[in-house]
Amino acid sequence: MAAQSVKHALDAAVEAARWAPSVHNTQPWTFRLTGEEIGLKADVERQLHVSDASGRELLISCGAALFTMRTVIRCEGYEPIVRVLPDPDRPNLLATVKAGTPARADEATWALGGEIERRRTHRAGFADVPMPEQLLRSLERAAMNEGAELTPILNPQAIEVIAALTQAAQGVQGRDRRFTLELLRWSRAPESTRRDGVPADAHGGGGGRTEPRFAQREYAWRSEWTGQSAQGAAVGTVTLLSTASDGREDWIAAGQALQHVLLHAAAHGVSAAFHTQALEMDQLREFLRQQLCGAGAYPQMIMRLGVTLDEDQDSIRRPLPDVLEE
Repeated sequence: MAAQSVKHALDAAVEAARWAPSVHNTQPWTFRLTGEEIGLKADVERQLHVSDASGRELLISCGAALFTMRTVIRCEGYEPIVRVLPDPDRPNLLATVKAGTPARADEATWALGGEIERRRTHRAGFADVPMPEQLLRSLERAAMNEGAELTPILNPQAIEVIAALTQAAQGVQGRDRRFTLELLRWSRAPESTRRDGVPADAHGGGGGRTEPRFAQREYAWRSEWTGQSAQGAAVGTVTLLSTASDGREDWIAAGQALQHVLLHAAAHGVSAAFHTQALEMDQLREFLRQQLCGAGAYPQMIMRLGVTLDEDQDSIRRPLPDVLEE
């Protein structure tokens, strides 16, 4: 009976991990169940080789899937045992996860688990609703628990700088044919039956324009179709997620921190909009590191947090057999 219970916990963890956020909804992961262990592997065929040549965003995405598995295993009544980058000879094996000793999940963990499939990425403006100070502090602690730092950007001039860098990066990428073709690869037309990429009804093109303007990805480039999501125009709370170092383990930690923050925020009715264009250009990322992150911190994610005016569109994920290795 105990073995069956552990197997159920691991099966549930893999099933839930599919719902983790990933860059352009590429879902760049595979899972392998061996005995009583899950292996999380990077699917390099889904890496963005133009905008993410280092694999940083890929590993952040996989780190989000890893935190999801940890959360579900706790909800299933076990303490997860995790090894990150366990085998130097297999660099694509990012982590192994086991169900350890029985442990009762607390209310906070149950709240996170309840948001795994409900959480949605937002791609427009927010309602003009202030973020409670207490919630911001709890989100900062969530990131800290995973080895990262979440910094709310409260200075109006700093917010304008980040918005301007986002627009600049968007403009440069939009003029680069390689960037454009890579983005279009992950843009789903309305009639598409694919289970990955960004669907047409989630492109956010109908959302209100924020001031200062935070450029949105042009998923519907030169196409007539685009989403008509929430009409809010408020920026929300701009935040930077950073780590003390900038290696592969740090990127995985950033992904775990990201998912912890997103699920905690979602449990309080708060969504996130991502603006990582500037972080995909080395010069702009270094400028942000030196000017806004403080000494020794490396920016990993830029996101706006806020309350949406209506429900975001349904998300899509690949079926389980597509991400399970034999």
